[in-house]
Amino acid sequence: MKISLAILSRAIRGLSRCCFFATILSFVPAHPPHPSALLPHLPTYPAHAAHSPRPTAQRPHPPAPVASIRLLASRPHTSLRGLSAVSDKIVWVSGSGGTVGKSLDGGATWAWMTVPGYEKRDFRDIEAFNAKTAIVMAIAEPADLLKTTDGGKTWKLVYRNKTRGMFMDAMEFWNINSGIVVGDPVNGRFFVTRSFDGGDTWHDIPFLEMPKADSGEGCFASSGTNVRALDLDEACFVSGGPRSRLFIRDQATDLPVIQGKTSTGANSIAVKDHGKLHGGRHLIVVGGDFSRDTVTEGNCALSNDRGRSWVVPAQRPHGYRSCVEYIGGDDVLCCGTSGVDISYDNGMNWELISHDGYHVCRKSKKGKAVFLAGPGGRIARLVTR
Repeated sequence: MKISLAILSRAIRGLSRCCFFATILSFVPAHPPHPSALLPHLPTYPAHAAHSPRPTAQRPHPPAPVASIRLLASRPHTSLRGLSAVSDKIVWVSGSGGTVGKSLDGGATWAWMTVPGYEKRDFRDIEAFNAKTAIVMAIAEPADLLKTTDGGKTWKLVYRNKTRGMFMDAMEFWNINSGIVVGDPVNGRFFVTRSFDGGDTWHDIPFLEMPKADSGEGCFASSGTNVRALDLDEACFVSGGPRSRLFIRDQATDLPVIQGKTSTGANSIAVKDHGKLHGGRHLIVVGGDFSRDTVTEGNCALSNDRGRSWVVPAQRPHGYRSCVEYIGGDDVLCCGTSGVDISYDNGMNWELISHDGYHVCRKSKKGKAVFLAGPGGRIARLVTR
């Protein structure tokens, strides 16, 4: 939606599932099977129809550590929505004006680059694999994916889609080989393309096998986190707008978040147990209304059963939130244009720790550091003491 939006020891040898989402959103086998047929429609599970109990009571926690946000860098006139932390030291960001930034010392210093020919484009997401290799996603038409293997000195166009109305929203990789990009609906169906070789080539899902969208429904390219690995062999994504849903395989579940306008709905989903073969049970969704970013109504929902049923937090985040991230144990961080919140109990209660706006927050893949990026080219780090 256009807004201002482990490695497995061997590849899966086939899919026993017959639904199209088992192919669209699955970890890719060595020879991806062709889906047998498109289901006539996606079943809906209304959020109010299933009333599971609230998450089971946790053992008493020690006093929560005091958390704060420490600003690392800023870059005026730049909006950063892409963030990929490879480790506690290697961090990449991307944003408006064809901007890409990289730090090799945990954010103390940054090397900035503008990709030639993309000075007027917006890189809404970035996936980095190491200090040399990263992929950026350029929004709008044409929809482009570019890859660098030399630390950003040069960039190669690895995917381009000139379809009218094409708008890619977010990108996710299970590992160094298998990735997925989700985009806004074109002619009534969400766009999905996949890579099986680390982003060197991409393969669009055939149109009739793409998931159907409701009228006006789309995705928000706000933080690159509306599509996530669900477990080791599947992914999920959330939509927003007039209708806001969670898509997993052949199921589309209505979410108990504010919806009905183009500015409302889910923006981001986090999966606590995505590193397990049959994980994906513990989910948190955040969003709200970005046109009223201090309103807390319908901005967060939690599930402990893979999205079959949902509860709302006892204490919600303090406004619209564009990104949510599990950051270790029961701790969760979320951020948006009106501030940053932290939870120490899997999202049931949220504490505001900063009024400064950020678009995206991500925990390092190979470490414990948590970074944020946002408007004004702000880059920050979560500090606990």
